[in-house]
Amino acid sequence: MPIQLQVSNVCKSFGHGPQAKLVLDQVSFDLQGGQFLALVGSSGSGKSTVMRLIAGLDRPSSGTITLDGQAVRGPGFDRGMVFQKYSLYPWLTAAQNVAFGMELQQRSRQDIRERTAYFLEVVGLADAGRLFPRELSGGMQQRIAIARALAAEPKVLLLDEPFGALDIQIRESMQEFLHGLWRQTGLTALLITHDLEEALLLAGQVHIMAPSPGRIVRSVTVELDRRDMAQLRLSPLFLELRENLAQSLRSLEPAGRR
Repeated sequence: MPIQLQVSNVCKSFGHGPQAKLVLDQVSFDLQGGQFLALVGSSGSGKSTVMRLIAGLDRPSSGTITLDGQAVRGPGFDRGMVFQKYSLYPWLTAAQNVAFGMELQQRSRQDIRERTAYFLEVVGLADAGRLFPRELSGGMQQRIAIARALAAEPKVLLLDEPFGALDIQIRESMQEFLHGLWRQTGLTALLITHDLEEALLLAGQVHIMAPSPGRIVRSVTVELDRRDMAQLRLSPLFLELRENLAQSLRSLEPAGRR
């Protein structure tokens, strides 16, 4: 598949002069069309900063970020983002939230209606369109947020620890949902998470980030049978891979935190 997103030698510093703090150091990776990639790291590893740079919410101090060969210079509809905290507009219904980005794109009313209905069905909430966010569970709200991001036809879906605020049972069901959605739609996705198990369950490629400054220190291609995630979580191969990468993460922690 062609490379869709390219992050090349990206550095990011905050502050100026002697007080400047380097938070990202020479971060490079490619995301191909249809690929699901994860960045995993502890607090301070810079993974959220990488996501902000790709989203166009900030600019790198050096290096380049391109999407389909075009430099990322700010936010755009070619990148859809789902945040950890529920980001639905509380005064809009579920259907109106899904339609919001398409209205900004000035699509026709018929197109908006059809695509809203389609993506509500894709995320399994076809009957929830008239409900307000306060009437939806946390998992349902995140499904609506994902539907809203997909409805605008982004080239890349950016997932900023999207299930971190959910309890474990709902989080596991949402992981299964997201994997099924990826298989169904062929979306291109970048996930950042501190949850190594989540990364292995969802991503075909995992990059491990070290902190202070943030940098990629290990990359792993993940080839697992994800048809039954409940069984996969207990399989010897999965547990061995998770422990192997967990040791890599632990080795990056300062001695006082181990």
